[in-house]
Amino acid sequence: MSTWTPLKADVLAAIAQQAMQHQQAGRVIVAIDGVDGAGKTHFADELADVLRASGHTVVRASVDGFHNPRDKRYARGKLSPQGFYLDSYNYEAFTTALLDPFRAGESTVMTAVFDHTIDAEAIVTVNNIPATAVLVLDGIFLHRPQLRGTWNFSIWLDVPQEISEHRLRARDGESGVSDRYSEGQKLYIAEASPRTSATVIVDNSNFESPRQVFADSC
Repeated sequence: MSTWTPLKADVLAAIAQQAMQHQQAGRVIVAIDGVDGAGKTHFADELADVLRASGHTVVRASVDGFHNPRDKRYARGKLSPQGFYLDSYNYEAFTTALLDPFRAGESTVMTAVFDHTIDAEAIVTVNNIPATAVLVLDGIFLHRPQLRGTWNFSIWLDVPQEISEHRLRARDGESGVSDRYSEGQKLYIAEASPRTSATVIVDNSNFESPRQVFADSC
């Protein structure tokens, strides 16, 4: 028996409509969360394209532009899951440089302040943002307790562990799969319950056939 699969374009259009259905004017922040290898960046890019095609001004950003310096990220040890979860990102800069000014309607925001690949400051600025705009943001740990209430709409990309690990190996080699990352994600999921905190859940096991799914509590 064949299984009906919705078209990717239809799924993205439906989610974009849900994200914007309560907007009358002003700013909207949409967050795309998921474990490493869930496909957050691609999904956020494609959702942003759909929103632009619908006439919205979109600012794209990633929490990866707000890493802490290497010495702080690894202060608990290079293999520490706690360090991965608790110390990877500079949430103060994330909030003051991007989230607060965007939400306040300012015309200029910083979408990145640090490049972890060179371990140095690297500021990226977006200017001339109109009063009505959408920030589409991707990254891990976006449903952590200190960020709850920040998002107007949020998405949890659901993928099995074996698929996320396969994608990480293909992208980063064996270095992309380690207990630091997998156990750090488990700490996050145990604390934040992102699958129940998100506005919607999307099964992204197949990049070309994402499906909105519903938690048991829905």
